[in-house]
Amino acid sequence: MPNKKLKISTKKYQGETSVISLRLPIELVATLDEIAKVTGRTRNDIMQRCLEFSVDNLEITEGEQK
Repeated sequence: MPNKKLKISTKKYQGETSVISLRLPIELVATLDEIAKVTGRTRNDIMQRCLEFSVDNLEITEGEQK
């Protein structure tokens, strides 16, 4: 997979949404909060964009079963 960057534009998502709960490491939350502060966006918006980017660039491979 090529080295890609997540680019955050000024356009906000507008559409139907669903609320979910997610546990994250404290360090990751702190990083997300810093990104939100620097970009002027909400933590939720940053997380949504990161997830959308990941899904769009996901490669599923065969692996070992646990």
